[in-house]
Amino acid sequence: MDGSAEFTPVVIDPTGRDLHGEAERIRAQGPAARVELPGGVPAWAVSGQALLRDLLTDPRVSKDAYQHWPAWRNGEITPDSPLFAWVAVRNMFTAYGPDHRRLRGLVSSAFTARRTAELRPRVEVIVAELLAGLARVPAGEVVDLREHYAYPLPIRVICDLFGVADEDTRQEIRRCVDAFFHTSVAPHEVATALSRLQAILRDLVTDKRRTPGDDLSSALIAVRDEAESPLSEDELVDTLVLFLSAGHETTVNLLDNAIHALLTHPDQLALVRAGEATWEKVVEETLRSRSPITNLPLRYAVEDIDTGHGVTIRAGEAILACYGAAGRDPDVHGPDAAAFDLTRRTTDHLAFGYGAHHCLGAPLARLEALIALPALFAGFPAMTLATPPDGPPPLESFIANGHSTLPVRLR
Repeated sequence: MDGSAEFTPVVIDPTGRDLHGEAERIRAQGPAARVELPGGVPAWAVSGQALLRDLLTDPRVSKDAYQHWPAWRNGEITPDSPLFAWVAVRNMFTAYGPDHRRLRGLVSSAFTARRTAELRPRVEVIVAELLAGLARVPAGEVVDLREHYAYPLPIRVICDLFGVADEDTRQEIRRCVDAFFHTSVAPHEVATALSRLQAILRDLVTDKRRTPGDDLSSALIAVRDEAESPLSEDELVDTLVLFLSAGHETTVNLLDNAIHALLTHPDQLALVRAGEATWEKVVEETLRSRSPITNLPLRYAVEDIDTGHGVTIRAGEAILACYGAAGRDPDVHGPDAAAFDLTRRTTDHLAFGYGAHHCLGAPLARLEALIALPALFAGFPAMTLATPPDGPPPLESFIANGHSTLPVRLR
């Protein structure tokens, strides 16, 4: 089978009602399978972990639609397309080759390991404040942990990191980012959200130039203004868009999914409480079996690529990275790959990407989870889910993997 062969594509559901079932249908067609993305966009969905790892490091695979996706260059992907906001931005997320190395190098020089480590006390303070708020919930009353714990921690951390102090601005950033990941909304709403977020961050850049602070926005501006090959103004703004969106959405879903997994697997929670499994293992097994980002658009073949599985991805064809499916690959994790199992020998996954585009924020996400999860379960040892038999509803997204609510009784 190749890019011109007959195929029956799996039609991706923009509401994300059955992400794991959809991943299995994709996997049934091989490590790379034809899919139809929202908006009628054809793509190759790569679900095999080994093949996806290879493609993520292959120089023949690009993330730059402006250079390597004919559908974008020909104007077929308009602001009314559900994928527009994921393709139109110009930052290291969508860069290729020398441009990507330039952008990532500049961002890495500002977003250092030291800066991440220095956030630990702030994360601990926010966790303590959120737990104190939860402790005031009357016994037996249902509380939404996604709204009151999993969400506020990462958004407060990322806004503190970038120096976004105004609470109204923080809430508007949240609304804009939610629209990006809510892939069943009207496409024009996503385009409007992107435009609004860019405007907010242009104002932030203006303010930080006038009054710089000890924050990542100010550091990026300093790098942008001093570098020999600087960020353009649009690249600077879109870099802030990337960090403020991906920088909290992934962590929200990691916390949400880890809490849900432990509460629905009391035997696994017992292992943690008995010291027979670590919180680090909880985080990695959650990332593997319940990847916070299930499918990430998009990459593009720079030239024809023979995958070695009877599939040739033709130059210019789009590629969907199926991180969620790759984490559950039975060729890597055996026939029980879908199970949440803290005794598993390996938790190998690609939840934060791989290679040149590996997520710079992964250490921060892990730091937040390793503080927030043990504190929550220590503070509320009798916590139980308060959901219908079929569980809490999923996010309406084919990209993000989490629950729209996570209702629990704390005591």
